[in-house]
Amino acid sequence: MRTAVVHAAAGSLLLTTLAVAPAGGSTTVPGAVAAPHAPGAAELRGTAVAAARAAAEGIAFGPCPDAQDLPGIIKCGTVTVPLDYARPDGKQIELTVSRVRATGKNPGDGTGKSGGRAVPRQGALVHNPGGPGSDGTYFPLIGLLPEWKRIAAAYDLVGYAPRGVGRSAPLSCQDPRTFAQGPTQAPAHPSQTYKRERVARAKAYARGCAERVGDSLRHYHSLNNARDLDVLRAALEEPRLTFMGASYGTYFGALYATMFPTHVRRMVFDSAVDPDPAQIWYRNNLDQSAAFEDRWADFRTWVARHDDVYGLGDTPRKVQRSYETARARLAEEPAGGTVGPGQLQGAFLQAGYYDDHWPHRAHALSAYLKGDPGPLVEQARAHPEAAVETENARSVYVAVECNDAPWPTDWAVWDRDNTRLARRAPFETWDNVWTNLPCAFWPAPRQRPLDVRAGAGALPPTLILAAERDAATPYEGALELHRRLAGSALVTERDTGTHGIAGGPNACVNGHLEAYLLTGRVPGRRASCAPRPEPAPRVEPERRTESRPAA
Repeated sequence: MRTAVVHAAAGSLLLTTLAVAPAGGSTTVPGAVAAPHAPGAAELRGTAVAAARAAAEGIAFGPCPDAQDLPGIIKCGTVTVPLDYARPDGKQIELTVSRVRATGKNPGDGTGKSGGRAVPRQGALVHNPGGPGSDGTYFPLIGLLPEWKRIAAAYDLVGYAPRGVGRSAPLSCQDPRTFAQGPTQAPAHPSQTYKRERVARAKAYARGCAERVGDSLRHYHSLNNARDLDVLRAALEEPRLTFMGASYGTYFGALYATMFPTHVRRMVFDSAVDPDPAQIWYRNNLDQSAAFEDRWADFRTWVARHDDVYGLGDTPRKVQRSYETARARLAEEPAGGTVGPGQLQGAFLQAGYYDDHWPHRAHALSAYLKGDPGPLVEQARAHPEAAVETENARSVYVAVECNDAPWPTDWAVWDRDNTRLARRAPFETWDNVWTNLPCAFWPAPRQRPLDVRAGAGALPPTLILAAERDAATPYEGALELHRRLAGSALVTERDTGTHGIAGGPNACVNGHLEAYLLTGRVPGRRASCAPRPEPAPRVEPERRTESRPAA
């Protein structure tokens, strides 16, 4: 599914996926090569072999490589996993792991009372931020935030870079120097000529992945991510896993719970992907595009309420016109020579993920329309210094999703389904298509999605967190995961749509998270929390510039 990692530099703690069954058509892929139904016996044996080796070797934590630019409080190491679990004695790859030890000290209640009291260690809390393609090695830094200090007292905070990401056998499908260059177009209703151009680019991208990665490409998928997680658990000397996955991390976390139920201690699913095998991944992406239209409407409604601050219109329709005016101007004359409609779309898509972006994006649009492109260029331009990381994240995203499941191989199916969807959801639909279209022409064998499921008593209680208007992982996905995992508890943040709600500003959500991780207690089958406050509009200081950036 389309996720934040596609639009942000790797290394940020951004989180992952996708709406509406394709109109009137099947998503079966004629001629697709499906791998044997997973998990196969050979892969299960291979996972056991790799986990036993990892348990014997452990992880030698020490200073992190300078290239990762991590502070000294984080220690790094590696864990070795097979590229192909059916051949555990074959080619091996190393995954980079990061850790901050549990502080063991109760931070108190904010009043100075009971701070410093010893807290028993509960083991390692392993986190994945989503993607596919996000680097989780930065996660242990989260223990420095007040909302996480009680959890950081009891748990070693462990992050890692999944296979293909960062220093973990990195994938690359395209020369980073040619990746994410601007300006680009982003038509909401593309012409047939533009569509043919994007189909050709998708074919070239899929071909580039095969040529640059070779036969190893087939081994980068969600089932192997779940197997890697079990090897990491063993290397950390944890008899059972405590795991927190966000966005896409919820999907392979759910695969793990299905494949290794006796290895689960506690699991948190934050912003859950719909795990129904029929949804992975084509239909999930359609659902995501539809949900982003609703989230885009939320943003425009907020901007309209603050017309006195931004002057973009006092109704959502007028705000839309302001956005379209900016898009048309950028198509004729890119801001700063680098920001065109495509970069505008990418920047404002982030407002669909995180409502704390709303004031900055509204200010940037307002300033641009008033003659100052500086804030928009700053927020929307590509960052050449992050090209290697962003190209790597994109490559992993595409490889995992294309490998995970069958996709339609007939462009006419994509064109039909998304043309219909774009009539009512134009904001993100076609941009989402171009992100995923290489999967129509993918050269590697496809996996068959696992039927995520756990019957009564198969798992300890698990915790699902979801925002009701989340667009990246629509709320229906949390409901589906809740139905499939017996004994799970669902906590809903009502009437809000920020993607990834654990450890944020909602004290109710954080209270449920802490109670679960620290005591194992869940709030019955379902609980709800009042919405977090809307972001406050901010008046940014005016910038003084000697001259405008060159177009």
